[in-house]
Amino acid sequence: MRIGILGGSFDPVHRGHLGVARAVADALSLERVLLMPAAQAPLRDAGVRAAGAIRAAMLRLALAELAEREAEQRLELDETELRRGGVSYTADTLRALRVARPEDSFTWIVGADQLARLGSWREPAELARLADWAAYARPGFDWDALSAPAIPGLRVQRVEPAAGALWDVSSSEIRSRLGRGESVAGLLPDKVIEYIRENGLYRPQ
Repeated sequence: MRIGILGGSFDPVHRGHLGVARAVADALSLERVLLMPAAQAPLRDAGVRAAGAIRAAMLRLALAELAEREAEQRLELDETELRRGGVSYTADTLRALRVARPEDSFTWIVGADQLARLGSWREPAELARLADWAAYARPGFDWDALSAPAIPGLRVQRVEPAAGALWDVSSSEIRSRLGRGESVAGLLPDKVIEYIRENGLYRPQ
């Protein structure tokens, strides 16, 4: 099976995450895309706001809503990094997936900004060996301005956003809006908005 992996904090999951996962699945003919929340991302300066169980719960709601409304069955939650705990290193995750699913092939999905930083990730040569890579750009991104990492054997495919795709939203922007009491309608799945309100998440600190 051809499997894509979209990692991140998903703090909270938003329509940009879901749109990227679906677009890459379409572009690369992936049969599944695993949305994999990190326990702790190694290159972030600050920890996530919501606990792993809460972020996973929001992902479940988002994927259930997507399946119900649009019959999208290719996306699924994977809690590998949350169960492992600690800092989530992609090389460790890929090795575990290769052991657990030896017949499958993997494509790790990153933003173009993260692709440029891939050389600073842990064990970059292993990253190139263990998976293919898909890089997506937000609207208006100039691929010619990207300084691709010089990692031998790295296989990268570019995925462009469709016209009008909502890929320029970020979780930090959403948290800021929620902290100011502003609407996030249209940026998050409805069930996720309801969950955030019911649980009082992302209030001003």
